[in-house]
Amino acid sequence: MFSGIVEEMATLVRIEHEQENIHFTFRCSFTKELKIDQSVAHNGVCLTVVKFEGDTYTVTAMKETLEHSNLGLLKVGDRVNVERSMLMNGRLDGHIVQGHVDQTAKCINMEDADGSTYYTFEYPLNPEMAQRGYLAVDKGSITVNGVSLTVCEPTDNSFKVAIIPYTKENTNFADIRLGSTVNIEFDIIGKYIARLYHKV
Repeated sequence: MFSGIVEEMATLVRIEHEQENIHFTFRCSFTKELKIDQSVAHNGVCLTVVKFEGDTYTVTAMKETLEHSNLGLLKVGDRVNVERSMLMNGRLDGHIVQGHVDQTAKCINMEDADGSTYYTFEYPLNPEMAQRGYLAVDKGSITVNGVSLTVCEPTDNSFKVAIIPYTKENTNFADIRLGSTVNIEFDIIGKYIARLYHKV
């Protein structure tokens, strides 16, 4: 379980393919604090630490994860947003994030907002999934590349988020351009409500 408050960006230093799995090796400041089997969110995707080597650690993504996220698009040198799992005795500064990315979205617009930046993302519309809570809700929470954000101006297949300068400088929102692919996780509470509504 995560909060969507990114700790820092990790740099991808190696990619290894093993059948349909990909092993990603990253470098970040808290590598030495990690343990084997620990969960770390990478661009919002919960992955398990499987190996250490010097100041780097390795995680493995399976086919299912690669098909529903942007991890398969990563190149050596890319930066990803990382967050360790939430401590139960801490404040929940973002929202409840599972680290189970639902799908990807593309950046279709960026506009200045007097110091902040509005990003608009578009994702494929699936009416059946939308009925099950896989949709963006105005003023609701959404996770983009692991960052907990508030939705504004949603449509059936798009939404806008406002990014303050601090977030842009300290996450890989600084690397997002028009056409960039991001990971999104819809709000788990919305999914539960939709599920209950359709069972009644």
